[in-house]
Amino acid sequence: MTDTLNLVVITGMSGAGKTVAMQSFEDLGYFCVDNMPPSLLPKFWELVKESGKVTKIALVIDLRSRAFYDGIIEMLSGLDNTQFVTTKILFLDASDEELVSRYKETRRSHPLARNGRLMDGIHKERELLTEIRNQSQMVVNTSMLSPRELREQIFRVFKTSDNPSFHIEVMSFGFKYGLPIDADIVMDVRFLPNPYYVAEFKALNDLDKPVRDYVMEQPATEKFYQQLTALLKSIMPGYLKEGKTSVTIAIGCTGGQHRSVALAQRLADDLAIDYPVDVTHRDMKKRKESVNRS
Repeated sequence: MTDTLNLVVITGMSGAGKTVAMQSFEDLGYFCVDNMPPSLLPKFWELVKESGKVTKIALVIDLRSRAFYDGIIEMLSGLDNTQFVTTKILFLDASDEELVSRYKETRRSHPLARNGRLMDGIHKERELLTEIRNQSQMVVNTSMLSPRELREQIFRVFKTSDNPSFHIEVMSFGFKYGLPIDADIVMDVRFLPNPYYVAEFKALNDLDKPVRDYVMEQPATEKFYQQLTALLKSIMPGYLKEGKTSVTIAIGCTGGQHRSVALAQRLADDLAIDYPVDVTHRDMKKRKESVNRS
């Protein structure tokens, strides 16, 4: 294993935000493991070193068990003595009052107080976690943080230049084949003149220049397109601010052959000036495939 491995151990009080933290590290490109049994950690570590392909790992560790706790402390001590591993411990904390409020809201029982008072479980967990908290390189109190704010804080500290950047997916589709369920924004362009009813265009699609020109030369198309691009360019910074890593924009017409293809392609080309963009035409070949099958 020649590359340095960045290992982040995510731990802390139950209810302090470990799930949100793990999801944030996943979006940063980390290989994430949630509460791996300590007996499997040595084997897991050997597999990581042998592969040499994983360079960023985030382990969510539950230290409420004394046996678990001792095993993790020993493992981290060993890793810190190697030249190939950079280890950071992220400890998530919150006030007793906030933890009680979160447990009451979710109606969950504390894992250390299943047959007792909630506060007894919280106090017992604080005692068990004292040593690992003192060893942590980063302690975050989430009492006053929303999930989005916690995510932003993690991104500020751990985001690097090789993390996946924000990108846009532009898709054309046909309403007759169903809405794309993964779209963030859906635009319906069935109000535009349809080249399908022009005899010489019927068998073509909007990647063919005559069809594309026909669609784009319509006054209604240009007016709509200018308004659409102005809207999208004004809201993309908002998605970035909210921590989104991607946005999918779907443009639909009846069959996904003509109008939606032309507009999706042009939109992708224009947005690519400012953002990484991928474009797909989901249903463009569907009619042709249907004819061939018959």
